[in-house]
Amino acid sequence: MEMAEPQKTANATPLQVFKAVFWSFIGIRRRAGHERDAVSLKPAQVIVAGIIGAILLVLGLVTLVHFIIR
Repeated sequence: MEMAEPQKTANATPLQVFKAVFWSFIGIRRRAGHERDAVSLKPAQVIVAGIIGAILLVLGLVTLVHFIIR
């Protein structure tokens, strides 16, 4: 009787991480994409990408408001 080898999870590329965080910010996710990301993304990757995404969002909004007010 052979023992099954543990499945190796593929590491997500930085582009895949940022795409997952971007779609999460917007609130649009397909089930298949979510399930694929749940297997390949690590929590630390998502946290870092989320913080960077939030900073970029805030900076973009501040810049937009600055140009509108001027």
